Amino acid sequence: MAVAAAVAGAGDGRRTGRGTGRRGRDESGERAGQAEEVRHMTDAEHTADAREMDAGDRDEADVNAEDLDVNVNAQDIGAVNAEGAEDVNLDVDAEHVDVNVNAEGAEDVDVVVAGGGIAGLAGAYALATAGDGLRVRVLERAPDFTEIGAGLQLAPNATRVLRRWGLLDEVVGLGVLPRRLVFRDMLDGTELTRLDLDDRFEARYGAPYVLIHRSDLLQVLVTACERAGVDLVPDHDVRSVRTEGDRAVVHAAGARTLHRAQVALAADGLRSRLRSRISDDEPVPSGYAAYRGAFPVAEVADRLGEDALRDVVVHIGPGCHLVQYPLRAGEIFNTVAVFASPAFRRGESEWGGPDELDAVFAGACEGAQRGVKSLWRDRRWPMYDREPIPEWTAGRLALTGDAAHPMLQYLAQGACQALEDAACLAAETVRHRAPGGGCDWPRALRSYEAARTVRTAEVQSAARAWGETWHVDGFARTLRNTLFRDRDPADFRHIDWLYGAQ
Repeated sequence: MAVAAAVAGAGDGRRTGRGTGRRGRDESGERAGQAEEVRHMTDAEHTADAREMDAGDRDEADVNAEDLDVNVNAQDIGAVNAEGAEDVNLDVDAEHVDVNVNAEGAEDVDVVVAGGGIAGLAGAYALATAGDGLRVRVLERAPDFTEIGAGLQLAPNATRVLRRWGLLDEVVGLGVLPRRLVFRDMLDGTELTRLDLDDRFEARYGAPYVLIHRSDLLQVLVTACERAGVDLVPDHDVRSVRTEGDRAVVHAAGARTLHRAQVALAADGLRSRLRSRISDDEPVPSGYAAYRGAFPVAEVADRLGEDALRDVVVHIGPGCHLVQYPLRAGEIFNTVAVFASPAFRRGESEWGGPDELDAVFAGACEGAQRGVKSLWRDRRWPMYDREPIPEWTAGRLALTGDAAHPMLQYLAQGACQALEDAACLAAETVRHRAPGGGCDWPRALRSYEAARTVRTAEVQSAARAWGETWHVDGFARTLRNTLFRDRDPADFRHIDWLYGAQ
């Protein structure tokens, strides 16, 4: 999380190395009022979570997992009519087989967004409300626009965007404004450093630090998109995008409708299918697994410290950390535990199980061990990111959110950077108005790519570095703790780069 960057000269240790993996441009081609209601909500989400994982690959499950299906499925094949092979158009490249069975054309729009998560809806809203506004359609593979998960931390670089969009008050009303970010040593429980999230902090960065449930933020964005006239289309699993002249043609599995737009925006997550049109890289396993739990406060009150409902508390230690904070006006308490899996280091295919969780946290202080008791234990999230890539566009296709820059969680910037992406792209469409109206999309996409690849590569690399800093042992832990304790809590120098001082 981002307070980490405020200590021990964090800003000076950022890495900006960027991978390549370029494939070549394709120019052708949702508040619970009572504790019982909260319990129903969290149990329902967790059950849905487990069901989703059971349908996929448990060993490869992750926060943003997208199943990797073959590109032609039974629905696609069944759509081929028996009379005319001439009706079937196969567009084959190294990554995709697109089946076009005399497909009907949906009404053309300016932008089609593939993926209805936070990144996709943020991009859709920003584009639909920028300048004269664009006609935007969002295709989501799930039957509903919902978000599975627990808490999000929104730093000022994200909440400034929400303020400009007129959505911040609603987000704050559904969330929590924490008092402090506090770091503690995992082994002895002592406080190492803190960041006060007070009026001075908000004045410096132009917006507050907000804790919110993922589903609440998503519902704010869904409602905002509906107000803005965005066409929200569920049950559409986008399989491919190709460029035809100055248009993007989007194909979804099992659909007889092709969606045409001036631009397609890929917001299909960590395991983005559409990213493969630009880069041949794969998600990188960190060897760390996460467990989480979100319970009504009444059920975990005996495990909470004195300031648990006012602060974000992070215990950091050898090969593990634990994060805890309140959600939904203090009605829910959120816990996340992350640890390095010994089985992963040994090269075993089964790794990150509950037995490893217990073994790694066996030496933790009493406060952290209480936290471990507040976790769901029937699902884990192996943690992945990807190497930064220098290009996010191919023809009329552009990447956004985790499809473009999946990152580890240590700076709490995944959703924040997706909101930055949306604001940047929308601004570029206004700046690059074409003569006679409309947008000069090639220039707008190039400018968006140039700005965002640099920024997100820095955040991705810094997140990796901070994970290493959190998890050191021995003399390195002693040195880190000394540097953290020596830091002046009023020293903001090393987070200005991330939050953007005003």
